[in-house]
Amino acid sequence: MYPSTKARFQAEYKIFLLAFVFIVIADSIGQIKVPLGPGTLILFPIFYSLLLGIISGPEVLKIFKKKEVKAASKLVIVAICPFIAKLGINAGASLETVLSAGPALLFQEVGNLGTIFFALPVALLLGLKREAIGATHSINRESNLALITDMFGPDSPETRGSLSIYVVGGMVGTIYFGFLATMIASLNVFHPYALGMASGVGAGILMASSVASLTLVYPDMATQISALASTSETLSGLTGIYVAIFVGIPLTQKLYELLEPPIARLRKEPSEVLTRKKQEAEDAKKTIEEITVEEE
Repeated sequence: MYPSTKARFQAEYKIFLLAFVFIVIADSIGQIKVPLGPGTLILFPIFYSLLLGIISGPEVLKIFKKKEVKAASKLVIVAICPFIAKLGINAGASLETVLSAGPALLFQEVGNLGTIFFALPVALLLGLKREAIGATHSINRESNLALITDMFGPDSPETRGSLSIYVVGGMVGTIYFGFLATMIASLNVFHPYALGMASGVGAGILMASSVASLTLVYPDMATQISALASTSETLSGLTGIYVAIFVGIPLTQKLYELLEPPIARLRKEPSEVLTRKKQEAEDAKKTIEEITVEEE
């Protein structure tokens, strides 16, 4: 907590200054397009920005200290709010195209739940504990990161897992989505509008990468693809919150309770779930004993 905005800026000025420098450098480099088979691999400026941020961290060049890294992680949600608002504006400008898409836009978020059954066991096998809940409950983009932070707290293992996937997704995801979009488009199986809707998975960075690739393939439909992607992105963010609250997070927590003990045994390490339950049982027993003594 800071007594004023001025005090906060004095303590964290290096974050804002270097963030601006990274933006200038990344924007100067621009997009790099690499033809790869029938698809195109596209590197976006945000990839360079994230890479510069990682290099400047306490594990490499040590320009930033751990205290500054912790402070910067809480600024992510604030920084992306204008971008989320812009998605809604883009969708409103092409309302007719959006309405013609029908109910498919509303129900696509449910498909993201299937990845939990694959991602959670892999995360546990890699050694993650409660971080796996935040990391695997969804695609972990803007709205999901905000939700996990609000539910579990900014310093919780769940938030660390969510933030880690958010950062990795920004780096690897932009490359993967852009390449995947051109690969699928080259098959001529799906309509360009369907590919546009599929681009809006609730991740602004990934949507931008996919749309940029699709507009290169379908330049005559660039406006419609962008509108559908923006709407799909907005709706995924809205419906994704409720799907995560009522289905995604409870499902992930339940699977974590079931899978963590046997996978911990497989890895020959203590089980976080069993240790926690044992501690809770001891605390409950101690509380009962204290109540009994007071009554006597």
